[in-house]
Amino acid sequence: MKIESNTPTIHALRTNVEKRFGKALKVHSDFLNLVTEIENTLREHISETTLERVWGYSTRGYSTVSLRTLDVLAAYATGMNWEAFCKELKQEDYRESDFFDSKAIFTDELTFGDRIRIAWQPDRVAVIRYIGDDRFIAEHCENCTMQKGDTFKCTSFYLGRELRMNNFCHIVGDEETLYIVGQRNGLTTLKKL
Repeated sequence: MKIESNTPTIHALRTNVEKRFGKALKVHSDFLNLVTEIENTLREHISETTLERVWGYSTRGYSTVSLRTLDVLAAYATGMNWEAFCKELKQEDYRESDFFDSKAIFTDELTFGDRIRIAWQPDRVAVIRYIGDDRFIAEHCENCTMQKGDTFKCTSFYLGRELRMNNFCHIVGDEETLYIVGQRNGLTTLKKL
């Protein structure tokens, strides 16, 4: 039996395997090390190319995974077979989507020069100024990677939710990237000054 490899359930299995393994699988040597770990733990063999297909690392165009492979990975990650893992996943008491009512600030409500104070755990604080076109510049930063003069794009801020800073530029002329703050507990302070 073959199962499509791009399902949310297989994504959840990959996450559980990486958690047990202790790191994300990103390069060929990671897959080789996982093969050894599975052989030592379960006395089962899965090739590194099979693992690479499950993670989408393989460029050979496979889009399905065998039930045996899923059984072995589920046993490694959770001690259950694939079917039991799927059942448990459906019964877990969490949601991946939900409505929430939170204090929010949206850039379409701001005017050029408006300032916002944000904070996140454990002791990070920043004051940012709106410079138009969904862009912000850091004016004051305490205990954080972001520094005065850093810029980023953002369309909304939510108290209690992580803040995703798109096109984050840490140093003038530096390459723009995505920077996320408050990943675990979200913003603890959100105030328009």
